Amino acid sequence: QVQLVESGGGLVQAGGSLRISCAASGSIFSINVMGWYRQAPGKQRELVAVITSGGRTNYADSVKGRFTISRDNAKNTVYLQMNSLKPEDAAVYYCNTNLRRSRMDISSDYWGQGTQVTVSS
Repeated sequence: QVQLVESGGGLVQAGGSLRISCAASGSIFSINVMGWYRQAPGKQRELVAVITSGGRTNYADSVKGRFTISRDNAKNTVYLQMNSLKPEDAAVYYCNTNLRRSRMDISSDYWGQGTQVTVSS
């Protein structure tokens, strides 16, 4: 059993900052990629940022220079620092991890329950 627990969402004014986090727990052997996706009402879920176990990162063009993804491998936790937030950043943010539950396991994707980020203009 693997659980992803997200926290830190909320309401912020445009131009403000927010940090969200996601902690993975349970039967985990290794975690490869951790990342954040978001889905706004009426839109498809989209990639925001991902980070590998080695610290390589990739960002959506729309958040480059404003968002920073990081992770604490010892805590199986990924963070997303969001600065200069815009109304169009408002969405439900979902944590995603690609991990193995045991040495013999294949890698699988797991999703968090989502955390709401609201940006007021």
